[in-house]
Amino acid sequence: MRDHPHDESVKHPDVWTGRATNRAQWLLALGGAAFMALGIELAVDSAWGSGIAPLVMSVVGCIAAGLLVLFGTLAFVHVDLRLDRDSVEVRCGHIGVPRRRIPLDHVAGAEFAPHVTPRQWGGWGYRWRPEKGTAVVVRRGEGVVLRLWDGHTFTITVDNAEAAVRVIRDRLRPGSPGAAL
Repeated sequence: MRDHPHDESVKHPDVWTGRATNRAQWLLALGGAAFMALGIELAVDSAWGSGIAPLVMSVVGCIAAGLLVLFGTLAFVHVDLRLDRDSVEVRCGHIGVPRRRIPLDHVAGAEFAPHVTPRQWGGWGYRWRPEKGTAVVVRRGEGVVLRLWDGHTFTITVDNAEAAVRVIRDRLRPGSPGAAL
C-alpha cells in the first residue's frame, strides 16, 4: 500500500461504500439468454422426428442451462462493499445475493492487494480455496484482504481498495489486538 501521511484530523464518512464491476460477464449472460431462446424455439417449432422424449429433454436442457448461465453470471456482474462503524458487508449482483456481513470485532487486520485475478481463485464469483481462504472476485485488479481472528482470510475485489483498507484499519477498535498492525 502506498504510504500516506496519517493525519488524525481526516475523518472518514460514517458509511464507506465501494464497488467493482465486470462488464464482460454481460456477454456470458447473453449466451445464457441464447440457450433459453433455443430451448423455446425447439419447444414451439419442433420438427423432431425421433419422439417426444428427446424433444422434451432438449428443451428442458437448453432452458435449464440458459437459466443457470444467465442467473449465475448476473449474480456476479458487480460486488458492493459497505463499511459502517460495526461491520463490513459484501453484496453481489443486482439482488445482493450472496451476501456476507462480517462484524469488525471479527477482523484482525486489513491489507491492500494490488493484483487479484480470477485465475488465482479459479474463476469469477464467490470462491473458496483451502490454502487461500474465501473471496468474492468479479474482475482483475485491486482488492481488500481481511484477516479474521479465526485464522481465515476474506478477499474482495473493489475499486479504491486502498481507501477501504484505511477506513477498516481506522475503525478497528483501539485496545483490541487487531488495532495494532
